[in-house]
Amino acid sequence: MEQIRLFRRRFLPDEVTELKDDTVLFLSDDLILTKWNVLKPRKDIAYGISAYFIDLGIKVSKVYNASEELVYWYCDIVEPVIDKAAHTYTFNDLLVDVLIYPDGRVRVVDLDEFADILEKNILTETLGIATLRRTDHLLRTIYAGNFHTLTDKIDEMEKTLTKENA
Repeated sequence: MEQIRLFRRRFLPDEVTELKDDTVLFLSDDLILTKWNVLKPRKDIAYGISAYFIDLGIKVSKVYNASEELVYWYCDIVEPVIDKAAHTYTFNDLLVDVLIYPDGRVRVVDLDEFADILEKNILTETLGIATLRRTDHLLRTIYAGNFHTLTDKIDEMEKTLTKENA
C-alpha cells in the first residue's frame, strides 16, 4: 500500500492537524480505513477505527472507551481535498456531526458551529449546501435501517485485525 499523509482541517479554530499517528489499514479511490488513538487523553473515549467515504463526504468512526466498550458511532461530514502527487489527504471538518449510540439513539450536534461558519462566510454557499445534503443522506441512511452499509467495512476490518492478532 502506498504511503499517504492524512490531515484534518478545522474551521473553528482555523487549524490543520496531521494525523501522523493514525494507521492506514486500507486505501482505495473511494475509501480509507484507519485505526487511531485519541490525540489528547480523554476519560470517555480512547481509540477507534474510521472509514473515510471519499465520494460521500462522510467519515464514520467506531469509537471505544479504555475498557474496549463501544461508546458510539461518530459521523463527521467532511470535504476531502486530495493531492495525489503529494500523497496527501486533507479532510475539512464541516462541523456537522451525527452520533449513533449502541441503544440506537441518534444525535445531530454542532449545528450552531456550522451556522457560525456560514454566517462568517468562512464556508462557501456551495459547500454549505453540500454539507446539508450529505447530512440528509446520512440521516436517511440511518433512519431507513441501512447504516450497516457504512459500518460493515469497519466491522470487517476489525474481524481481520482480530484474526491477525490471535
